[in-house]
Amino acid sequence: MIKRSRKKTGFTLVEIMAVIIIIGLLAAIGAMNFLGQTDKARVITTRVNLKMLHNAVAQFKMDTGRYPTEEEGLNVLIEQPSDVKGYQPGGYLDSTALPTDAWGNEFEYIAYPESGKPYVVVSYGADGQEGGEGYDADLHSTDAE
Repeated sequence: MIKRSRKKTGFTLVEIMAVIIIIGLLAAIGAMNFLGQTDKARVITTRVNLKMLHNAVAQFKMDTGRYPTEEEGLNVLIEQPSDVKGYQPGGYLDSTALPTDAWGNEFEYIAYPESGKPYVVVSYGADGQEGGEGYDADLHSTDAE
């Protein structure tokens, strides 16, 4: 007679739970890294848009001989004011709408800010409010980078 061994194959409940816990931990670490990169990308995108708007305002000044007023704001980049000569046909942006920052908030144009510059374009960060730290910090078009 031949004896057959009845060795059970497969995984125990403890082994399966250990694998699930390890996969969960790896997924949590990956998600945290991904979310951090998303916020960094939003800051970079907002800075690029700030520089583009800053340069468009400078081009408006070169063409018209004056800076926009705070009342006109950034709208002068897409809509010609009636009292302006030398306005570039089609406006100063590639689109017909003003861009927003990466968090969906509108940029603010400030004429003659405290910095002593003639103007600045501002994004109030992730929270959309003045001040803040980290990703909530304000971003200015006059900041070097």
